[in-house]
This record gives sequence, structure tokens and C-alpha cells, in this order.
Amino acid sequence: MTLSKLLSTVAATAAFAVMAMPAAAQDCPRGDLDERFCDADGDLIADIPADPAQQIDPDELIFAYTPVEDPAVYKTAWSDFLTHLEAKTGKKVVFFPVQSNAAQIEAMRSGRLHIAGFNTGSNPLAVNCAGFRPFTIMASQDGHFGYEMEIITYPGSGIEKVEDIKGKQMAFTSETSNSGFKAPSAILKADFGMEAGTDFEPVFSGKHDNSILGVANKDYPAASIANSVMSRMIEREVITPDQVVSIYKSQTFPTTGFGVVYNLKPELQEQIREAFFDFEWDGTTLQAEFEKSGEGQFLEMNYKDFWEVIRKIDAANGVSYACE
Repeated sequence: MTLSKLLSTVAATAAFAVMAMPAAAQDCPRGDLDERFCDADGDLIADIPADPAQQIDPDELIFAYTPVEDPAVYKTAWSDFLTHLEAKTGKKVVFFPVQSNAAQIEAMRSGRLHIAGFNTGSNPLAVNCAGFRPFTIMASQDGHFGYEMEIITYPGSGIEKVEDIKGKQMAFTSETSNSGFKAPSAILKADFGMEAGTDFEPVFSGKHDNSILGVANKDYPAASIANSVMSRMIEREVITPDQVVSIYKSQTFPTTGFGVVYNLKPELQEQIREAFFDFEWDGTTLQAEFEKSGEGQFLEMNYKDFWEVIRKIDAANGVSYACE
């Protein structure tokens, strides 16, 4: 399979089999956003509907975290935060364990998901196709945020540098993942003149932990992964550091973006924002899990600026945000 054919599937993941919601009654600026949304203020995310009749105030809020690693681990990790969120909003909050990036975007697009953390590569599709309004990311106590894409192998694989992957198999996670597909595809082509299907055989593991475990167990000779996920797996002793060898490390990318669906009532959106920013991490299940990769607070951000590099990677890969 050629790289161009692989990249064409990225746009296809946004073509979900759901009924389109009514378009805006009047013409409005929208940029790359789906025709259901407006962006009058030019911040590249969907505006909250001005008509109260188009705003929703569900009795139960559904939360989903990006599908990396074992969903059961993250249901426990997020439990204290979701209790805090219930207290702030006065509503029941349910953790929804999604199995894929595409399923998570589809859930929000079809009205079944209200609050979410979308992975780096999925943010543009979630923003443009599902009306996702991200406003925060996790950061360390000193304000450092982000992760790097690493290409890893195992000791004795015969791969000592990126060029050695030629003629071998390389694992990606999914077409919507930045570090698991989009960034390495652009970097391999631009910096090393290598394309999937021509210079090496691409396979898809589905998730970062699958790729990392696959390399550690010598099922894959190489894989592109998010090193924040690998750090947490090492801390939990799922793998040991001597099972993997890193042969490439990228620039720093923004990590998971958290936010809400565009059409929640404005006052409810504000309550949810406040819940993220006044959450006390110390002694919580969230701290216990995410301090393994250095995070200790929610940092305010905006999609337009923080995701600029990701949109550039998508443009280099010829990715379209067309939803239908």
C-alpha cells in the first residue's frame, strides 16, 4: 500500500455514518469547519450557537479520554476528577471508554459525547467535524507541556538508525494519530526520503501501547510512538527500559487537548472550564497516573496557536478535514 493511499484514509475517517444536524440559518464564516458550524471570531473553532434553542443542557454528561493504553486504567485515573466535575456542574458524569480515535470523534459529532480529551492528531478532525472546543492541556508544575514522537526498535533488531528500517516492517498506531502516523510519515518522507509501501511495510497496531508492547516483545522491528505513553508504561513496569531502543526523537508537540462540544449551554461550558482549572491534583487518582509522565496541572491554551504545527504536518501530508 502506498503512502498516498494510506493518507487518503485519514480524510475517510471523518466521513461518519451519522445524520447531519441542521446547518446555520444564515451564511457565516467557517474556514475549514463543517457547514454546521460558524467561526465569526476567527479562532478556528466552532462558535457557541447564538440561538438558545440550539444549545443543549443534558442531565448526564459523557466524558471520554483519548484511546491510549488500557481503558480500565484511565477510568480509575479520571475518577477523582469526574467526581469534582459532578460537584461543579451538579450533573452526573459518566466515563465513556472509547476504543478508537474515529469512534471518539463520531460520538461527539453525533451528540453522544460532551467533554473529551482528544489526542494530538485527532484534534483538527474533532474541531472541524465534531464541533470540539479545546481549551486546556496537561502540563508540569513549572508549565512545561508536550511530548515527542520517537521511533523505537528493540536491541538486536538490526536497526541502528532510521535508514535501517528500509525493507522491514514499521508499526503505526492509527491514521488520525500525530505521533503514531502523521508526524512520522511527514518526517520520514521529508528528511529520509522514505515512504510507506515503497521503502518499508506499514502495519497498524491501533494504539500506542500496542505498538510499544509489540516492539518490546519483538513482534514489530520498529514503531513510531508518543514517548509520554512509553514513560507511563515504564513507570507502571509494563515494559522495562532495556526492551526498547530509541533511534529518532522529534521536536516537542502539544499533548492531548481537553474541551467540550460546541453546543453546550454557555454557562455549562464555563462551569466545565472552571472544573479543569480549579481541580486540586495533590493526592488524587489523576496525579497518581499522570505524574508518571510529568504532568501536574491543567494549562490554558488555544487551538489556533498550539495546534499550528500539527495543521502544518497535516498540510504536508495532504490531509483534508472534509467531513463528508
